[in-house]
Amino acid sequence: MGYFENAKEGEKVFGMVFGLGEIVNVYEESHYKIMVKFKNGYEVPYTEEGIPGWYNFKEQTLFYKKDIDLTEFDFGAITKVLSPKKIIKFREKKRLEVRLPSGIWTACNKQSKKYVEEMLEEGNYHLFRKKEKE
Repeated sequence: MGYFENAKEGEKVFGMVFGLGEIVNVYEESHYKIMVKFKNGYEVPYTEEGIPGWYNFKEQTLFYKKDIDLTEFDFGAITKVLSPKKIIKFREKKRLEVRLPSGIWTACNKQSKKYVEEMLEEGNYHLFRKKEKE
């Protein structure tokens, strides 16, 4: 039994990448169970387990809004905007984090290279920060 087995159109969800969204379609006889439209306009298909139909995610990234506790995620503001030179340096050392459209900070090497490259090319340096030592 999958997490979204009983999904209904109009239910509110939270995606780890794109943030708040709503189920706009439910498919019964398909590999993808639901289509979600996010606040930023993106529409993404998801399997019954909440795995998106883009990039190479292997784990659930979508949850019902009422089921997720966002206190465990880092939404903090940056204290200093990094220079392009510093961004490249931290990326090579795997010490760079990127802010996703949902507002969550995550390790740069865990995200799509295309997304990271687009943010760099557009000069969105405020979306990057040095990873804190654990």
